[in-house]
Amino acid sequence: MKNILLHLRLPFSYFLLPVFIFGIAQSKHIDIFNSVILFITLHFLIYPASNAYNSYMDKDVGSIGGLKNPPPVSKGVYLASIVLDVVGLLMSLLINIKMLLLILVYISVSKAYSWGKIRLKKYSIIGWLSVIIFQGGYTFLLVSMASENNFTLSWFNFQKIEGIVLSTMLIGAYYPLTQIYQHDEDSQRGDFTISYRLGIQGTFIFSVIMFLISFVIAYHYFNKYFDSFQFYIFGLCLTPAIIYFLYWFIKAIKNKKAADFTHTMRMTFLSSTCLLIAFMILFYLNHYSKYF
Repeated sequence: MKNILLHLRLPFSYFLLPVFIFGIAQSKHIDIFNSVILFITLHFLIYPASNAYNSYMDKDVGSIGGLKNPPPVSKGVYLASIVLDVVGLLMSLLINIKMLLLILVYISVSKAYSWGKIRLKKYSIIGWLSVIIFQGGYTFLLVSMASENNFTLSWFNFQKIEGIVLSTMLIGAYYPLTQIYQHDEDSQRGDFTISYRLGIQGTFIFSVIMFLISFVIAYHYFNKYFDSFQFYIFGLCLTPAIIYFLYWFIKAIKNKKAADFTHTMRMTFLSSTCLLIAFMILFYLNHYSKYF
């Protein structure tokens, strides 16, 4: 049971929380019931189920996201992932049948990412796109639709589409960094991830490019739909993560061994925390500041 709980990697859900808060912050209004149900469904059921399934399929012996020393996997890890997915689907039904179908799509792509007969993970670009789209833009869509209780085509407009793109780009910027210490183990298994193809230095440069694109999109998004003040909050909150990234980049250039699990987890935690703070401030500004 302890090993199963470890492979659920519940703390890892924290790293995916910023997109959820961003989706809530950008919603016109908030359906509290839907939002709470979706929060529980994603962070305590669907994400852990995906983690467990990935652990079972990969059977890593080296460090993986959220676990420096993963214990051996058993059939129980696989069964736990299935049970959590089923419970997650039932939870999403409390919102409506459309949310259940949307969650089912997320689960299907998550399984296809790790399942041996499809295994999107082994394809550099397809694997990367599947992760950043579904952990980024698609999650933004889920959250915003649920919070606004709008599951019709009327939900789609230029602002929402740009929100989807921004969420996708932000995940796209940091996700290759989470693979940077797994090159040897991934390649031995036949998983030639985008980070493996780029190499250590290339991964850092690619993340810089993606982050700059994200900043340009954020500048346009906040200035067009809100105001420049929100963009400056976004940039200011990310400053600690940017500083640490540059420090890590320089250190890794001098010594490739610095591209390790410890630095990766520090970067992931710091960037997630910075984004979380930024989006929580935006949430307050968009929904509560007018009352004070």
